[in-house]
Amino acid sequence: MTQPTPNPFLQPSTLPFELPPFAEIEEAHYLPAFEAGMAEQLTEIAAITGDPAAATFENTLVALERTGQLLRRVSLVFFNKVSSDSTPALRELDAEISPRLAAHTDAIQLDPALFARIDAVHARRGELDLDEADQRLLERWHTRFVRGGARLDEAGQARLRELNAELATLGTTFEQNLFAATRAAALVLDSAEELAGLPDGAIAAAAENAQALGHDGKYVLSLKSFSNQTELASLSDPKLRLRLLDASLARGLEDNGPLAVTMAELRAERARLLGFPSHAAYEVADQTAGTTEAVESMLGRLVGPAVANADREGAALAETAGVPAVAAADWQFLSEQVRKERYEVDGAQMRPYLELESVLRRGVFHAAGLVYGVTFHERPELVSYHPDSRVFEVREADGRPIGLFIGDFFARESKRGGAWMDSVVEQSHLLGQLPVVVNNLNIAKPPAGEPALLSWDEVRTLFHEFGHALHGLFSDVKYPSQYMEVPRDFVEYPSQVNEMWQEWPEVFENYARHHETGEPMSPALVERVREAQNFGEGFRTVEYLAATLLDWAWHTTPDGEGAGDAESFEAAALQRYGLAHPSIPPRYRTGYFAHVFAGGWYAAGYYGYIWSEVLDADTVEWFKEPGRTIRDNGETFRRVLLSPGGTADPMTAFATFRGRAPEIQPLLERRGLEG
Repeated sequence: MTQPTPNPFLQPSTLPFELPPFAEIEEAHYLPAFEAGMAEQLTEIAAITGDPAAATFENTLVALERTGQLLRRVSLVFFNKVSSDSTPALRELDAEISPRLAAHTDAIQLDPALFARIDAVHARRGELDLDEADQRLLERWHTRFVRGGARLDEAGQARLRELNAELATLGTTFEQNLFAATRAAALVLDSAEELAGLPDGAIAAAAENAQALGHDGKYVLSLKSFSNQTELASLSDPKLRLRLLDASLARGLEDNGPLAVTMAELRAERARLLGFPSHAAYEVADQTAGTTEAVESMLGRLVGPAVANADREGAALAETAGVPAVAAADWQFLSEQVRKERYEVDGAQMRPYLELESVLRRGVFHAAGLVYGVTFHERPELVSYHPDSRVFEVREADGRPIGLFIGDFFARESKRGGAWMDSVVEQSHLLGQLPVVVNNLNIAKPPAGEPALLSWDEVRTLFHEFGHALHGLFSDVKYPSQYMEVPRDFVEYPSQVNEMWQEWPEVFENYARHHETGEPMSPALVERVREAQNFGEGFRTVEYLAATLLDWAWHTTPDGEGAGDAESFEAAALQRYGLAHPSIPPRYRTGYFAHVFAGGWYAAGYYGYIWSEVLDADTVEWFKEPGRTIRDNGETFRRVLLSPGGTADPMTAFATFRGRAPEIQPLLERRGLEG
């Protein structure tokens, strides 16, 4: 009988930076590690609550921070793996373990003895000699327990447990349905001629994708996570464009629509149980926005100007095409024609200057060195979780280690759509750990030996996700729970700021070079690209606002009632908000709105992207002010806003950094909404 291999999760990794020993991890290791980790943490919690000594900050809050290390190790690795390199067995385990983890969290946050100790320390907080980080830790744990139902009666807590378990199950089911629906909706084409208009590299990638999916000799266009697929800008055949958009918009609705209705109802019930009128009110109360009125005021200010801007763009497109109105499937294609004619910008013309390796090393890494003084050193001897993912050691200017960065850039059948940042080790001084962060993108993988040539939007995504990575790498917190612990409507701020370096002259000139000749891209072309991007700002703002207010509608409906079927609810919501634009579908429709329904991290929080962009646009103006060096600016930004994590109030930190509260005018100017 084959003996099982030792479970590598049971002990801390001995690899550099405690990089998980991916080469040793087998699928059979996850479930036993989860079960051992949950049992271990409950034993550790029992030791805290069983301590006969009076509750103190050290024996309660610090002790709580030390619990769950095994569970944290396996969870970080598993949930990165199930998103970026999934298998049927891992998805099955995800469905099993998610409700069990929700129940485990409830077992801790609804433990009356543990809350009594936290509450006792919190009641004496004015008498304790705590520094700012300790005070924040105490406040956040107390708030987390109260918001998690610690003050509910026995019946209320029992119902809360049921709701949390059911929502965890439904969220995992939604994600797995979407995984299957996205792959089923991929377009399989017989010939390269059908893909006329796409760059040669994109056609080759479609052939490579077909082979990987078992369609040898054919071409496959797999769907990205959002509505308007990137190929719509290039495909010459209007019928194929319509097929592609229809496939994108319809996916997931049949199976996930009813789930969305149920989840909205359950979230509304949970919010009411906890004393809030809606799930949105519950969520926003713990964000920088504070109230639903503040969110609605900001969004309401943007809708009218955005629609007017988009309508002006649509009129220009209709004139170009000689039609009375532009169909949704044709908008991106016609926009590309206008950019070529009016601004002399051709997306295909740019790609040879935007080769992945150059953008990564001479762009993204170079910008980080320019602004923060850090360096990147590839460590090919360190094994990651997939052959395509690469490991880099990150060091300070003086050589001190910061952490590891894992770059996983290519799309594959086992990876979910979109782009995101994860951590597989989280920084904390208490546990003596440095961060190991991951960036996942979905760039089409070229045939072996061919360069990966990016679109301008893919370059922006690379810079954006690396902003999240820097947020994790620069974390400088004492306690594990304070790692990157910022409100959800603030978390996109560092990543959006990092996008500015994409066009910063010193950075752009370094990476935007022809992959064969080394010739730099013309600065005049960049300026035309910027003007062309401004032309599409109305469209982008409307599609974003439509998704944002769709999320908002799902989570502000009293008690979740009146949703009916998802498609009808969606249509009514967009009509009510003035965003039922016939030519501009929401960036995400309900059936594939994973941000909101798969796990729920952005439920009633998708507004956070544009809320954070107010801070971002204001910060970009600060970086451009004369009188300071880029390195000085970078050090200030890193110290005040990137490193503190959960040790400081983020809006107080922003006011310290900027010398005042944020102003919305830079955002309005950026998006062409001044009027």
